[in-house]
Formats: sequence, C-alpha cells, structure tokens
Amino acid sequence: MGKMLENLKWQCQWVSQLGCMKGCANYLGLKISNAWLFGATGYAFILNIHEVVCPSGPTAWDDCRMIELAGNIGLKIAPFFALKNDEYFAEKQRLAWEKVKDALDAGKLCYGWELEIPEYYVITGYDDVGYYYSGPGADSGKGPKPWDKLGDTKIGILGVFVTEAKKPADEIVVVKEAFEFVKKFSQDPGEWVFPLYKSGIAGYELWIDALKNGKADVFGVSYNAAVWSECRKYAVGFLREAKERLDNKYSPLFDEAVKHYEPISKLLEDNCKLFPFPPKGDELENQEKVNKSIEYLTQAKEHEAKGLEALQKIAEAL
Repeated sequence: MGKMLENLKWQCQWVSQLGCMKGCANYLGLKISNAWLFGATGYAFILNIHEVVCPSGPTAWDDCRMIELAGNIGLKIAPFFALKNDEYFAEKQRLAWEKVKDALDAGKLCYGWELEIPEYYVITGYDDVGYYYSGPGADSGKGPKPWDKLGDTKIGILGVFVTEAKKPADEIVVVKEAFEFVKKFSQDPGEWVFPLYKSGIAGYELWIDALKNGKADVFGVSYNAAVWSECRKYAVGFLREAKERLDNKYSPLFDEAVKHYEPISKLLEDNCKLFPFPPKGDELENQEKVNKSIEYLTQAKEHEAKGLEALQKIAEAL
C-alpha cells in the first residue's frame, strides 16, 4: 500500500506554510507568484511578536482566516487539527492519516505541521509506515514519518491540510479581502493573537522593548528578523503586481502604499543582516547591534503605521 507524488516539493521560504502552498500551487499548475501568494493571504503585511521575541511568533497565531484567503487565488485548503492532550488523540492521529491517504489517492495534495522540526512540510506520499515529506531540513524529501507519531511532540499540535485547486476570485476581491484581514489582524485581532503576543504596531513596540530590556531571545530575534524581512519584501512586490492587475486604476493609492513599504522592506532587510540565522553566538551581547536594531525597528514602525493607513484607503476604494 502506498502512493508517491513525483516532483512535489515545497518551495523554500522563511514562512514555511506559504512555501508549502507554493509547492502545491506549482504542482497543480497554478501560476501564482510568491508576491501574490504572500500578499493575497495577508502574510506580507502582518506582524506577530512574542514578549521575548520567541521564534514561535511567525507561526503561533490563529491562521484560519489566512488559509481561507488562499482560496481567493486558487487554493482550497481544508485544515484538520488535534492536540496531544486531547481525549482520544490516538484516534485523531488515525483520522488524520486516513484523511491524507484518501486525499492523495483522490488526486488532492496535503501539507502538515511538524513532520520534522516545528515548521510546515508538503506531504509527498505515504506507505504502510507513514508520511513522506518535503520542507525545512528535508528539501529533497524524507520519510517515512510514522503516522502515529505525528503531533506527538513537545509542542503537541497535529495539523494536516488537504489542498486542491479551485476557481480564483476576482482580483479586486483578492486585494480588498487581504487588506481587510490585515487591518483587523493589526489593530483588533481578538482571538487570532494569543496571550503574550502582540500584532501590528504593538508588535513592533514589544520587539523594541524586549531588545531595550534585555529580555529578547537571541534565536528568536534572528528568526523573526528573517521571516518579517521576507514578508515585507513580498509586500512591495504584491502592491506593484496588484496595481498592474487592476489596470492601474488606483495607481495613486498603490504608489502611496509602496512609498511606505519600500523603506520598511529595506529597514527590515538591514535589521536581518545584524542577526543572521542561525545565530553563531549571543549576538545580543553586542550593544551596538542592539541599538542599531532598535533604530531600524523604530523607523519601520513609523512607516508601518502610515502603510497600514494606505492599505485601508485601497480597501475602501475597491
């Protein structure tokens, strides 16, 4: 018993879930640029920071709305979750296993959480033992991961995501709904953001305060710097692509947004260079680097506030 999907692999991205979505899109023959994927799901414009800049920040939030937004660009994704401390967890592991096998047999695709490290992986096949996968640390593919070990980790979250192609939404809907999500996530996220984390401008302030107070985690600082730099790079790309896709009808509004997100991208890129991943030592002992990071993040925060306003103007105009 088994099935393997040749030529299915993730696309290397710091945001590994989007790297999995892009790998699935490529396999399905969907022409989706990285910028369009990052922007349409809102990821390019959000920020989620833990009070000590824990490396969990980029993934530790309720991303169900983000996953729904992937449907606007042609990826219908059905998540299935379970927690290690759930009653009947073993049965839920088996249910996840059956869902993945049935999906792959039916020509659908799947990706999952923490098949190896705490990141996302495209599931490239299965055999009698378990899952085969591609993702961080397993670019060329690994497996089998025993099906009854999925979710049996320190974090203790089981997640599989059945993925298939669907008809994309109108491009105005893509942009409008993405920016509406970004506004809510950044200003009033509710249960999307967990205790000890902050989003949007408050996230920048938490990041800056952790550096000032010496509370920041060196591994997390390095990882967050890489992730959010990648996101803002694609934010600029999305704004430019959206402007063209909408036939330049809203050029002044998009140009205003680019005017703010371009410097944010550069500032976060420079910040990323201060703390390369993985850290080779406690880079936070270098006060000059810490001070420079605070300077970059403070400037980025100021541009971000204006950038979010620009995004809202676009959403209101569409």
